[in-house]
Amino acid sequence: MRRTKNLSKRKWFILFGNPAIYFLMGTTNAGTKEPLALLEEALQGGITHFQLREKGRGALTGDALAEFAAECKGLCREYGVPIFINDDVELACTIEADGIHIGQDDMDCGQVRKQIGASMALGVSVHSVKEANEALTCGATYLGMGPVFGTRTKSDAKPPAGVAEIIKVKTQYPHVPVIGIGGIEPGNAEMVWRAGVSGIAVISSIAGAQDVAGQIERFKQSIPGRRVG
Repeated sequence: MRRTKNLSKRKWFILFGNPAIYFLMGTTNAGTKEPLALLEEALQGGITHFQLREKGRGALTGDALAEFAAECKGLCREYGVPIFINDDVELACTIEADGIHIGQDDMDCGQVRKQIGASMALGVSVHSVKEANEALTCGATYLGMGPVFGTRTKSDAKPPAGVAEIIKVKTQYPHVPVIGIGGIEPGNAEMVWRAGVSGIAVISSIAGAQDVAGQIERFKQSIPGRRVG
């Protein structure tokens, strides 16, 4: 059932108030499925956050990307799910996304915050307490940490770090939302939750699943206490 919410009134400090199943996808991740159909499957299955990550050979650009992003936003709005754009400030602002996510090698965090203003959420990928401090000083809303486990989605991914760095960052910044990413599957997700994350970010484990809703339910089952919002 579709559930429409007015996300413009959502306070960013409760954006990750309940455990998040954060789905990342671009057209190149959809395989044989139609990308929008895959996104709707994931929304119907209960993802709580979506990030459009349009990367790799054959990725959309220009007007085609803007049109696809707007269609993704429309679907997310129907299900009351916030949409984030990966590494594209102009696109995020054009479609009035709920947030943008950048990596360490993408753009300067402080400049991005100035461009998007105070009302848009800003996620930053970090790998240490030092990088976390820098991101938060620049105005990050939440932190992405990984790869927790080995991943094939990013060809330039750093070596897997397990949950050790997540625990260090959560010890230093207990109230900051941290999202674990990288090689997370239903079978290993519980240890990530127990490290203190506010959510887990998943690409291929959901995008490549035969039963998308069933896979999302398995991720929900991995949450200690099982409260998803």
